[in-house]
Amino acid sequence: MVRVTRSGMSEKPLRGKQLRYLRGLAHSMKPAVIIGVNRVHDGLVQHVDAALEQHELLKVRLTDAEMQEAIDAGAKLAETTGAVVVQRIGHTLVLYRRRRKGKPTIRIPK
Repeated sequence: MVRVTRSGMSEKPLRGKQLRYLRGLAHSMKPAVIIGVNRVHDGLVQHVDAALEQHELLKVRLTDAEMQEAIDAGAKLAETTGAVVVQRIGHTLVLYRRRRKGKPTIRIPK
């Protein structure tokens, strides 16, 4: 199975071991983006896209969200930014996308 990203480059989906590694890195992180009442909109998508380019791994928190809202927000952010939802616990999402320009800072095990 090969996935094509927004940039047109194909990449293999992450495996369980790789997702565990990313979850471990994200464990001690604080949320870099907090989504409020307006939920996912164009400005937020651009902000998350820029943050992913800079950090590669990002923790996002939704305030006062139902479970389905968090699932939908994660799916929409992943689709629009080309990221992968590494984890969702309650109102908190962890997103990963390899840096498009320059060398990646996170080395994922094979």
